[in-house]
Amino acid sequence: MSLLYTYDPVIFSRWLTSLTLAFHIIFATIGVGVPLYIGLAEWIGIRKNDFHYILLARRWSRGYVITVAVGVVTGTAIGLQLSLLWPSFMQVAGQAIALPLFMETFAFFFEAIFLGIYLYTWDRFKNPRIHLIFLIPVVIGSGASAIFITIVNAFMNYPVGFTYENGMITDVNPIEAMLSPAMPTKISHVLSTAYLTCGLVLAAIGAFAYARGQREEYHRKALKFTMVCAFVFMLSTAVIGDLSGKYLALYQPEKLAATEWHFETQSHAPLILGGILQEDYTVKYGLVIPYGLSLLAFSDPTAEVVGLDQFPKEHWAPLWVHYIFDMKMGLTAMIVLITLIFMVELVRKKGNIYRKWLLALVVVAAPIAMLTIEHGWIFSEVGRQPWILRGIMTTSEGATKSDHVDLMLLLFFLLYLVLGISAVRVLTKMFKNNKVADELALYKK
Repeated sequence: MSLLYTYDPVIFSRWLTSLTLAFHIIFATIGVGVPLYIGLAEWIGIRKNDFHYILLARRWSRGYVITVAVGVVTGTAIGLQLSLLWPSFMQVAGQAIALPLFMETFAFFFEAIFLGIYLYTWDRFKNPRIHLIFLIPVVIGSGASAIFITIVNAFMNYPVGFTYENGMITDVNPIEAMLSPAMPTKISHVLSTAYLTCGLVLAAIGAFAYARGQREEYHRKALKFTMVCAFVFMLSTAVIGDLSGKYLALYQPEKLAATEWHFETQSHAPLILGGILQEDYTVKYGLVIPYGLSLLAFSDPTAEVVGLDQFPKEHWAPLWVHYIFDMKMGLTAMIVLITLIFMVELVRKKGNIYRKWLLALVVVAAPIAMLTIEHGWIFSEVGRQPWILRGIMTTSEGATKSDHVDLMLLLFFLLYLVLGISAVRVLTKMFKNNKVADELALYKK
């Protein structure tokens, strides 16, 4: 019996783009964050003359190459799909925001060239600091790639720098377009969460190895180093997250209102967590925090917060975005709790960071952090709906009208499945065949 469905290119275009972004963001996050940790580990190793940190940098850089290779494929897929699936959007927005798209490509080339030099010049210099210098462009290039792509996303959320009349863009100022009000908080949030997530991923590797009986000093130092870094970036992410909420209140109040199920404009606005939305837009079983939304939006419990009553209903984001945001904040709370517990155990006199339950929490923190990244991007994109270019072009207007997007969805799903399995197998085999104990023994000889 054949499966019957109504073909809608808009729906399939959204599904395919969502699939690509969900898969790509895993490798993009690693690609942005890991070079910083490699550089810090090598710098500490050089400064302290400690081979354990040098070995951390060596081993992390090997795994990093694999993730970069997969990220290149998925990044290329995103560029291809932007042109094929969203041609009307690219025709309009591309005139205003083409500069950061071009600069992102240049940043990647910059990163790739110096990454190759860095990988093939280990132990080639008497002064090891020269080798470390070659990693600096990699860190800068990976961060710049994230910045330029995030600038495009910020433009989609709050487009500026042009005049739009009768479906045509005129008077384009590309620099102003890059400096959208959404840009500062989005860039800082993307970078901070990438560094936080990578710290937790690398910490999970060390914690897992230690729990499995690999008690080398290498794993002890890896665990402490990465978790301390993760704690620092957790603090910065919390501050930036608060600023992101205040940005929404000023520039995208309809998104904030949909997220928080805030239907009527009012002062002393409460914050609602969870709950079940009724047909009359009342909420049952939700946890209501008095004045919470006013505090979140303006740091003032008496402040007036714009509600959905100020916007046409057809411009409301899907109200289930409320649950996505609540899940994201729940996952964030778990990360905060785990990092705080670890730091308390690390600094107190009788603390023990190698307890089995704490190591298990550190291991669990890595997938939680990656899920938080995924939920954050779902929230960002769904919360902007129905717009692909806020206030100018709806998602349905920007999508392709072509056939066979459903077939493309299937083919790309199979591609990502093969890439994901291959990456896991290659990384697993790479590190199984090159054990820490063997490399340490080789160094001691």
